[in-house]
This record gives sequence, C-alpha cells and structure tokens, in this order.
Amino acid sequence: MEARLVELAGLLRQRGLRVSTAELVDASAALGWVDLGRKEEVRAALESALVKRSRDRQPFREAFELFFSGVVGLLGEIEAGILARLQEEGALDEDTLRMLAWELQNRPLSPLTRAALEGDAAQVTSLLRGAALRLDLGQMSSTLQQGFYARRLGSAAGLGGVARELAELEADLRARGLDPKALEAIGQRLRAALEGLERSVRRLVEGEAEARLAGKPAGAPEEKPFALLSQQEIDDMEGTVRRLAERLKARMLRRQRLRRRGALNVRRTLRLNLSAGGYPARVAFRGRRPARPDVVVLCDVSDSVRTTSRLMLLFLHTLQSLFARVRSYVFVSEIGEITRELRELDVRRAVDPSVVGRVVSLTENSSYGRALSQFVRTELGAVTRRTTVMVIGDGRNNYNPANAWALRELKLKARRVVWICPEPRSSWGLGDSEMLTYERQVSQVAIVSCVADLEKLADSIVPS
Repeated sequence: MEARLVELAGLLRQRGLRVSTAELVDASAALGWVDLGRKEEVRAALESALVKRSRDRQPFREAFELFFSGVVGLLGEIEAGILARLQEEGALDEDTLRMLAWELQNRPLSPLTRAALEGDAAQVTSLLRGAALRLDLGQMSSTLQQGFYARRLGSAAGLGGVARELAELEADLRARGLDPKALEAIGQRLRAALEGLERSVRRLVEGEAEARLAGKPAGAPEEKPFALLSQQEIDDMEGTVRRLAERLKARMLRRQRLRRRGALNVRRTLRLNLSAGGYPARVAFRGRRPARPDVVVLCDVSDSVRTTSRLMLLFLHTLQSLFARVRSYVFVSEIGEITRELRELDVRRAVDPSVVGRVVSLTENSSYGRALSQFVRTELGAVTRRTTVMVIGDGRNNYNPANAWALRELKLKARRVVWICPEPRSSWGLGDSEMLTYERQVSQVAIVSCVADLEKLADSIVPS
C-alpha cells in the first residue's frame, strides 16, 4: 500500500496537486484507521491527508477513481478455476476430473500459474501489482509506450514461465493417453487461463496510462497527441494531413516558378551589349537548375508508434512528388522497402498494416540498432550527398544494442539526417529509450506528436 501511495502521489503531482513526503506519511497513518475493504472510507482518508485546497478536491477524486479502478478491471479477466469450469461443461468424467485435480495439487507450479488455474483473481492481481511496482510503471509518460510496458510487465510477472508450464502439463496429459475429446477440453481451458492473464496485463498497463494521461487538456484536434486520437479523429486527421501536404506541394511549385535567375552569364551579357560598346546595359543570367533533393525514409511501424507512423506515411505519400527520388523503408526489428507500395497503391491501402506486414514482421519487438545496422550494410547505396534521410520513431530499443555507429555512417554520406520523434524530450533516456544517444548522431531531431507539430516540420522542409 505504501508503494501504491507513492505512485498515487506522482500522479497527483502531474495533475498540479502539491503532495509532500510528510503528507504521504499522514495518509499512510490515516489508512490505519479505516476499513481498507471500503473504497469510500479509503478515499476519504486519503483526501483528508493529501488535499489542501478546495479546487484540488475534484482532480484528486478523478485521479483516485482512475488509479484504483485498475484492480477491479483485472478481476474480470480471470476465469473461474479450471476444474470448476470443466465440471460445469460436463466435458470430463469423474475419474478424469479426480486425476486432473490430483495432478494440479501435486505438480510444482509457479504462484502465478497456480492462481490462474484455480481462478484466484485476488492472488493474480497481487502478483501482477507486485511485478508492476518492481517495473515502476510511473515512468510511463505516453500511451505510445503501452505495448512496450505490457511486454515488460508480462516478462516481469513470469508469463513466459506460465506458458511453458501449461504446455508441459498438456503434454504430460497427452502422454498418459487421455481421451482426445477430454484432452481438447482441458487444452481449451488451459489456453483460456493464459489468455486471461495476458488480458489482465494489458488491462493493468492501460489503466496506469489512462490514470496518468486523463485530465490533461486536449486542446484543438490538431494539437491533440496522436496516441490519444480516437478512430474517428484519426480518419479526420488523415484529411488534414493530406491537405497540408498538398499545400506544401503548391508552395514548392510556386517557388520554382519564381526562381528565374541563376548566376551571371558573362559571355551572353557581352554579346548582348556589343552595340553599346560593351557597356552592360542588358544583363543575362544562366538558367538555374531546380534543386530536387532525394529523400530516404526509415519508419518504425511497431505497436508503440503505429498511429504516428500511419499519419507520417500518409504525409510522405503525398509529398513524394516534390522530390526527384523517394525511397521508403519500414522496420520493427528487420527493415524492408515499401517504395513500390507507396507509389502504386491507393494511399489508404499503402499505409494499411496488412500491406506493411507483408514487408516486415509486425509481431517482433522493436530493435532500432538492428534495423539501422541492416540498412547501412544492405541499402547504403540508396544514400548520396544530396539525400535527406528521415528516421521516424520513438527510439525505444527494448534494451538491444543501440548501434549508433550506423547513424554516424549515414550522416557522413547523406546531406543531412533528420529524426522525427513522437515522444517529448522529458521521456528520452527513460526505460529503453536511446533518443539521447541517437540525438548526438543526427543533424536534427524534430518532436512531432500532433498535426500542429507536423505542420511546423513541413514548413521547415519547404519554407514559404
């Protein structure tokens, strides 16, 4: 409870409430005088110790509801015990049920596996909460990190061990020559228990993210972070992004028409002014060749930044006509080229996850170091001295080698390397973020977390 109080204090401070260490001590003491099983009493005790101003009362109550509702949500994900469910379904005879009960009672299982098989939701919640405290979900500052933290929490809680133990149990039962129908029924219940645990992990992380981000001012839709957009808002933003790209395209074409003069053409100027005795009454200039730089885009399409990458790919799909050559790559752990898909397919089809999934695997964990080094080894020929390399992603590397040398190689060969990051600078370096390392190896880092930021970036690419 004390650890949870420290987490709650961090959330309250994010919402503008001033909470001191002494007040946390008072709150802990106040909880000793109330029934912890009665939510209203717990809320009143904490409110009396932590809220000092009347205007802070409502923010505190909202934070309290969001913060402690995660436990209730977890309980709904855990099914009743496997024996009770099988008995209700009537899929096993009495002898098989007794054999399975003996096996579960005497088999060495981890606490999490046993709690899931027995339907002990309170124990499952306690174990997941303990893993969450060791992991420190308080560092999560964006919903973009939910997928990453869910995987880390599952690993810390021992989900991998649960899956292994359930598979071994099913294999042992099969080796005993169980009836195929009975074995299938048991297998379904074992898989349901594992899926319930996985849903509980995701629910816990989502609850923590919601508690930390709820109540922050959303502002205009164009200023709302990509990660907080609803599906309807994403569809609306796609139209906004498309109009922005078209406006920039028109701006570049207008600039090219206005760019009429190049360097002075001395020979032609002298020839035009022979009749004036060589006096330069008429001046001739060389025609200026329009500069059309190349662009190479490397875009992270993992779960944590999928909304951001979808809108960025949409933007780049429309912008590609501005440049002589555009080559686009996507990556999660491996890297793959989607230039042809962006050029030939309809824009909505080109940025669809099913299309991207045919180029790279979307089920792996992000590995920027591996993707960048693979690009340098196999695709460096796509980069010239006129190329602008754009890397789109949050720089969260899942504690894999950063391979910053790959970015140095790109910077040496390219005109410039621009990194587009959807996370605020305050999140860099926290957890598995390598942005502080990558920032030192690129020409520029642009933080693009909403359409307004994207418009600023576009203006820097094609100034008015």
